[in-house]
Formats: sequence, C-alpha cells, structure tokens
Amino acid sequence: MTQPVAVVIGVGGMGQAIARRIGPAAHVLVADHSKEILDTVAGQLAGEGYRVTAQQVDVSSREAVAALAERAASLGPVVSVVHTAGLSPVQAPVPAILAVDLLGVALVLEEFGEVVASGGAGIVIASMAGHFHPPLPREQELQLATTPADRLPSLPICDAAGFADSGAAYAFAKYANRLRVKAASTTWGARGARINSISPGVIATPMGQAELDSEHGAGMRMMIDASNAKRAGTPADIAAAAEFLLGPAASFVSGADLLVDGGAVAAVTTRTS
Repeated sequence: MTQPVAVVIGVGGMGQAIARRIGPAAHVLVADHSKEILDTVAGQLAGEGYRVTAQQVDVSSREAVAALAERAASLGPVVSVVHTAGLSPVQAPVPAILAVDLLGVALVLEEFGEVVASGGAGIVIASMAGHFHPPLPREQELQLATTPADRLPSLPICDAAGFADSGAAYAFAKYANRLRVKAASTTWGARGARINSISPGVIATPMGQAELDSEHGAGMRMMIDASNAKRAGTPADIAAAAEFLLGPAASFVSGADLLVDGGAVAAVTTRTS
C-alpha cells in the first residue's frame, strides 16, 4: 500500500520538529541545501523508525525545485508540503536573502502547486518580521503576490540595491511570503488543496540564537520581555501549529497566516509608551 507523502524542505530545528510531528504515518521526503545536515537528519529519522527519502535542493533554482516536486509525486500522493528553508539577516547578504527567502518560496508554491494531492495542505514558514514591514501600495502588493516566480527578481521593488541591509530585505521577503501564499491559495484550491503560512517569533533554534547574538539581539530580547509568553518559542511550538494547519481541523483555513510569536507583535504594535 502506497503511503501518503509529507515533504519537509529545510531540516533545521523547525523542519526537524515538524517532520517528527507529521511523519509517523507518511513517507517523509526531506530536502535541504546542505548535504551534510540533510544526511544527518535523514539518518536520525530513519533510526527512529520513520520512512525517509532525502534529496538535496537549492530552492532558488527552478530546475532543482521542479525535480524535488517530481520526486515527491513519484513516491505517492503528496498530502503535506512544509517549506521552512530560509536565510536570516546574519547569515547572508541582501541578494542571497532575496534569492532564497523570496524567490525560493515562490518557486516552491508554483512547483508543488502542480503535484499536491486533492485534500492535501501546505505551509510556508514566514516570520513575524514581515508583520513589521510597512504596508505597500495595492499595485505593488499585487505584483509581489501574482508575478510569475521567474520574473520576480526583475521587479523594481525587488532590486537588491533598494535595501539598506539584509534585515530590510528579510522583512520584505517575509512580508511578500504572506502575499504569495494568499494568491497561491486559489491555484492550490483548484486542486482541492490548501496552503497557509506561519509567522514564527523568536524561536530557540541555532538560527534564532545567531540573531539573538547579533547587533539586533537587544531589540529581540526586549520584544520577548514585552510579550505575553515572556519566553522564546520552541520548534515544538511551531510543529504544533503546523500539525493543526495541515490537519483536518483546519479544513476551512486557506490563504491565511498564523502568527506564532508569543504575543510579541501584539505587544510592540499596541505599546503606548
């Protein structure tokens, strides 16, 4: 009997937690840019009893993402697609942020929108940073939401020269991710599938710790202290949200963004003093 396929792209802390949460009843296809990390995680999951296939991928490459989608479909019905792959501001310069966090998401949405099974669901990991990005004019939002992925880099608004630093590019890309997911909910819906995004806050992963240790760390700690939760999130917090959005309890949810930040954005944006 063919098992349903769950695809997890990006196997850092959040990707691993989500794979473990949704993977027991599925054939898990894990993908990552780093072969070393991918092989380690795939080996761990297999050792824990998961049925695992691993494939290296560069999400900024149409050819690589299409090959991954084709591989997924060859394994069985693709019922879950989770895209966590991304670069943080401390990891990369502006062009790389735009290539991975903006173009990469658009490519995954397009290619997996061609293979996801009816009744399936997908998630894109965005970021609370996108909620702090100033609103854009309606015309520019529509461009970011609907321009074919291959043409996104040529939009004037996506010109790397227009961003002051990697942090600005990151917030922009994550803002755009939510717009892309909204638009993709229509094309995924035509196949009987759903797609949503999750915007995590500060999460206790190696990437999150690197941000806390950066020049922006003080501001991030201030947001944590001001939040309802008064703590950083865990990969398990994100995995629980992902399980909900991928499961039958969220069958009426599509094109939405779930902010999982412990209340940090709410605290910062409603602060009066």
